[in-house]
Amino acid sequence: MAINSVIKNRDIIVVGQQPWDVEIGSNCKNIALEFSRYNRVLYVNSPLDRITKLKQKGDPKIQKRIDVIIKKADGIVKIQDNLWNYYPDEMIESINWVKNSAIYNFLNKINNKRFARSIKKAIDQLGFKEYILFNDNDIFRCFYLKDLLKPAVSVYYSRDYLLYVDYWKLHGQKLEPELISKSDVCTANSTYLANYCRQYNPNSFYVGQGCDLEVFTNKQNTPVPTDVKGIKGPIIGYVGALQSIRLNLELLAFIAQQRPNWSIVLVGPEDEQFKVSNLHQISNIHFLGSKDPDSLAAYINSFDVCLNPQIVNQVTIGNYPRKIDEYLAMGKPVVATRTEAMSVFEQHTYLGDTQEDYVKLIEKALAEDSEEKRQNRIEFASTHTWENSVKGIYDAIAQVEN
Repeated sequence: MAINSVIKNRDIIVVGQQPWDVEIGSNCKNIALEFSRYNRVLYVNSPLDRITKLKQKGDPKIQKRIDVIIKKADGIVKIQDNLWNYYPDEMIESINWVKNSAIYNFLNKINNKRFARSIKKAIDQLGFKEYILFNDNDIFRCFYLKDLLKPAVSVYYSRDYLLYVDYWKLHGQKLEPELISKSDVCTANSTYLANYCRQYNPNSFYVGQGCDLEVFTNKQNTPVPTDVKGIKGPIIGYVGALQSIRLNLELLAFIAQQRPNWSIVLVGPEDEQFKVSNLHQISNIHFLGSKDPDSLAAYINSFDVCLNPQIVNQVTIGNYPRKIDEYLAMGKPVVATRTEAMSVFEQHTYLGDTQEDYVKLIEKALAEDSEEKRQNRIEFASTHTWENSVKGIYDAIAQVEN
């Protein structure tokens, strides 16, 4: 797919799941910022639905949306040069509880028409022409936008396998393949999701994942945190949310029990299953709790080997593991579960299929680590930028526009 196109002086409308004022980081926001380097970009928040209005009307963010709908506030907010955020001035109905497909589709089309009508007002106000419509994985609220807004190019961006989640499963199993099929081009941040999209649309491309690695770059001399100093090495560590739906508790117990001379250090908040697990009774497993994001580099730096002990299921199999880039950006050897999404890291990590694989690979990683390998890992991670990922999106668009 290598075309090395950079799209410039175009108008781009970004729609999707996450509004601009969401507190957590977002692929979509990073992509929009990169788009806006050379193009005019309208980032559209998801429309307010009636149930959210009723349940969260005390939230200042919800009140802002209400004020726009009742004409007390302007819906277009300039973020920076070339980038505007839009609060839709129409409300949609909460319909996901509707089980009947025909009724749901009828109501969803009404919601889409309201949403499109509101976006059209912002398009006209900003004077956008021949625009690209970029949909960040929103199956329902954006299902008809290509038909209603008639963009020059419509792009569907897949970054999660949503159909495993109850909210998306009922209607999404039918609608997502249809949305992928009718989009002009599909882009995905993992090879698994690109192959999934390709089942329904031949113009489907893997575009990689951008990462914000500044917190982890050039931090190899960071002092060891106080709560790690008393833990004997070698330290085999994991940083991130400890969620049983994503991580293999039995695997962690197996590693610790097979090698009692290793210390397994887990940094991050625990879900309920982790909190009540027998991992807390294993003496060489250390739970250090949640940490400030700015301190995570120091914890990773204190590890001899970094882990990503995923369970392989529909939640994890397609997700791009940004955590791996964070580990590699610090030059650390990484042992992880083999998945299709991990294939892009195969030359720079140790990938295992079984519990026994993990023990052998950790031993291998400890034995053969070197300065040359550390530098190679750092250089590889540095290629996973938002600039490179968005160039992949530009190349995908060029495939269907040329």
